[in-house]
Amino acid sequence: MNAPAIAPALTAQDFKSDYKPVWCPGCGDYTVLASITRALAALQLRPEKVAVVSGIGCSSRIPAYTTCYGFHGVHGRALAAATGLKVARPDLTVLVAGGDGDGYSIGGNHFLHACRRNIDLTDIVMDNHVYGMTKGQPSPTTEPDWKSKLSPAGTGLREFHPLVIALAAGANFIARAFSGDPSGTAAVIGEAIRHPGFSFVEVLSPCVTFRPEQRAWKEAVHPASVAATDDPARAARRLMTDDGFNTGVLYKGTRPAYSAAAGKTTLHPADLEKDFAL
Repeated sequence: MNAPAIAPALTAQDFKSDYKPVWCPGCGDYTVLASITRALAALQLRPEKVAVVSGIGCSSRIPAYTTCYGFHGVHGRALAAATGLKVARPDLTVLVAGGDGDGYSIGGNHFLHACRRNIDLTDIVMDNHVYGMTKGQPSPTTEPDWKSKLSPAGTGLREFHPLVIALAAGANFIARAFSGDPSGTAAVIGEAIRHPGFSFVEVLSPCVTFRPEQRAWKEAVHPASVAATDDPARAARRLMTDDGFNTGVLYKGTRPAYSAAAGKTTLHPADLEKDFAL
């Protein structure tokens, strides 16, 4: 009798599509894509059991570059689409990929409520403090004194602090990674996927075209000096004094993830139609 065939272990290559990325040479999103595929391979998830959802922007191209199910939505609505998908198909591993403009500006309200709902999905935001697709427009995380052709005097506006906002809104897992460290980024993304509830990973991903000075980030990033905590008060103190370059897992909450069964209804669509009958 022949022994049953054993499926070979999946590798990162099994999660990469035949489409070639079109990012600028040197863009940090290349290594974020590699880190995502490495994380999925390390977890030995099947591509058909993973869905990657995105909105609009340079980093939002990622679904097309994977062999997983993908949904390229409209600007700022990736988390809304991913929420509906995860509630309807809780068996899927759902990832959201996007940038700081898509995630924190037009998608800012969805970000707040995704944290609050604590649905079991992973939000990966590639933050380069600029809108790369619109040729250098300031984003919510752009420094107030950063000058460009589109903001010659700077914005003068306080930066959006996504990790602080995520904690206050109820995210269950908060971490930061750096695209220049693909192994560390893959490890953080893998841990985020495994953690129940809404997991938020900010990846510092330099835009070498419109913000070439961000190449210096490789000298500024450093591992967080303290271990991850499950105490929101302690995490808040840490994040409020954060220099923006601490990397690693910063908060691991214990709040139960949202269960679709909690809002399950026994109504049939035909029952709802009766209320609208003329």
